[in-house]
Amino acid sequence: MSIRLPPANFSEASERDPDSDSVSSSSTGEDDDQNWDDWVSDSIEKQECLSLFDDIKLASVKEAIAYDTENHAFDLDQVCSRLGLDFHGRIRLINYLRRNKISAQQAHSITGKEDWFSSDEYLVPVLENDPLLQISFDDDWSDDDNENANGQDLNKKLRALEKKLILAQQSLLEYRNLVQQKLDLPIMDDAGPSGSSQPPRDDDAHYFDSYAGNDIHAVMIQDKVRTSTYAHFILKNPYLFRDATVLDVGCGTGILSLFAARSGAKRVIAVDASDIAEKAENIVKVNGFEDVITVVRGKVENIVLPDGITQVDIIISEWMGYALLYESMLDSVLVARDRFLKSGGVMAPSQCKMMLALCDATEIYKDRIGFWNDVYGFDMSAMAEGLYEDAIVDVVGPETIASEPYAVKDLILGDISPRQLEFSSDFTLKSTVDRRTKISSFVLYFDTFFNPSGRPISSGTQVKFIKEGDAVLADIWPVGGKPATKRRQSIGRELEEVTSFSTGPQSTPTHWKQTLFMLPEPITVTQDSAVTGSFHLRKRETNSRELDVEIHYSVKLNEETVATDTLVQMYKVR
Repeated sequence: MSIRLPPANFSEASERDPDSDSVSSSSTGEDDDQNWDDWVSDSIEKQECLSLFDDIKLASVKEAIAYDTENHAFDLDQVCSRLGLDFHGRIRLINYLRRNKISAQQAHSITGKEDWFSSDEYLVPVLENDPLLQISFDDDWSDDDNENANGQDLNKKLRALEKKLILAQQSLLEYRNLVQQKLDLPIMDDAGPSGSSQPPRDDDAHYFDSYAGNDIHAVMIQDKVRTSTYAHFILKNPYLFRDATVLDVGCGTGILSLFAARSGAKRVIAVDASDIAEKAENIVKVNGFEDVITVVRGKVENIVLPDGITQVDIIISEWMGYALLYESMLDSVLVARDRFLKSGGVMAPSQCKMMLALCDATEIYKDRIGFWNDVYGFDMSAMAEGLYEDAIVDVVGPETIASEPYAVKDLILGDISPRQLEFSSDFTLKSTVDRRTKISSFVLYFDTFFNPSGRPISSGTQVKFIKEGDAVLADIWPVGGKPATKRRQSIGRELEEVTSFSTGPQSTPTHWKQTLFMLPEPITVTQDSAVTGSFHLRKRETNSRELDVEIHYSVKLNEETVATDTLVQMYKVR
């Protein structure tokens, strides 16, 4: 979809992310990152809400609670706090009051020890999409605290509140699952009650099922750029892994856990919610590492680490998806970080950069879109309608890149928060062509870095481009029956080196390929041209593992010309 930019710029409607300074110190536009949530005004808190005691609808949850407090001396938040109610206790209280039409006078006599507080009957919503049931966490951050807190305290409070939000969202999901599965009743989704023949959308079910088979794991393991880089980092830094406790999030076949065990880890906990966990457990036993590696089946948001372990030294995970953030696995990795990583622990990888560039994807256009114009002499261009709205995942060569890449997002895994994974970032792409060229797309890829210290990489660090024919495996394990080449391994932090790989066109293609955003109207650039604009990314409302992307851009052909009007292109990554 293409539109002209409205008078108010998209990024001007939001406030700056308070955590953005802790995410990156590079000059990639990160300081201007803004959270997409700030642009959405129709939040749960602003939905109309029915009083607990009167047949009166108020404009918002806060107004409903204020109404009941003023007219019935019943402050829901204070009552829940006084009774010591958890998330499910609050749900039961609200539904009990609504279902039995309890008066305010009767409500004041509730002690919290009533039998119905343990009954699943009152977990079933009385009102469809009751906003009171969806507001599930306290905001104990007072204005006084806000005014007196210094910058460090402010960040701590933000992190604490974000953890509360994660726990609240988890509790809400568990509640919905309980209503649907345990009571065998229809569940309420964001649009209303689902029909009995149509189960509610579950973004996780298909995702985890897709990782249960062999083919997808064969593709990932055979990706030499990916697998050899992880192996290099783990096996060439034994001082880091020796006697360490390691958590492998989304372990799949367990290959990263095996590397960690071989590098000297004292204990490795391999977690996966897919059926592949059963095969991973068998693989661990076959390779003789069952005393080191423990496979845990489940979501990292819900699991308890075995044998009383509460903290780990290192978290390893291969969480990256198309356009880096597709599949939203990073959210789970950040939950694991906040739940289990000890202070000073290392995230591997430690940093990822989303890179944007201009691309002459003429061949991709011909193969994917243009061929519909003439199919055996017939005009089938109607089949191309809507194709520009979907990002294309494919491989382009280095010769197609027409600008210097620009980092629209710099993710430092030790610091970034889940809310910063939806963002807006300004960019400038300076043309590198030596003649007048038509540009048919933007291309997005990512560079990944492993720093043994876990700290952000220095500004001058260059990503490693692996070329076809490079011997990327020979110094890790035997190839062709010959022993691996003996090289000096890192023995201390003074010798640590950053390990990295790129998924860009300049490197050997990976299974991630590149993500192309095709332009319905190609733009023309010359040697002195610059394309400026902003890149916006958020999770799709209809599937949280997919992405919505907007690119706002204008072209300045050269120093003597005026920049074109700003255009807006909207895409889905799915």
